[in-house]
Amino acid sequence: MVTDAAGFTLYWFAPDTPKKSNCNGSCAQFWPPLPASAKITNMSSLPGTFGSVTRADGTKQLTYMGHPLYTFKEDTAPGQDKGNGKNLSGGLWWAMTPSGAKLAAAPGPSASSGSSGGYGY
Repeated sequence: MVTDAAGFTLYWFAPDTPKKSNCNGSCAQFWPPLPASAKITNMSSLPGTFGSVTRADGTKQLTYMGHPLYTFKEDTAPGQDKGNGKNLSGGLWWAMTPSGAKLAAAPGPSASSGSSGGYGY
């Protein structure tokens, strides 16, 4: 997985495009956008390209391989990937991999059926 400098997993949102983040407002409270100025681990050794998009609020967000990047509020320690494969906020979320391929989602209950739901803004 691709992580930020603190070791937290970075995610991409399926409804996003290379030019637009579609996670704003309350969505961005649970999936904080990664600022374009952020540093990530092994940035120089990753095979993909980095860039940025301008968000609806005018801030710049870091992209990797055309995907705007986010962290997940429920990842409370480095190395966790609790958001991977989740269908929240109107689309699927995937942990970013160096190749851009989807990381296989861990089996388990969906967020909408568990007590940790509430992200269906």
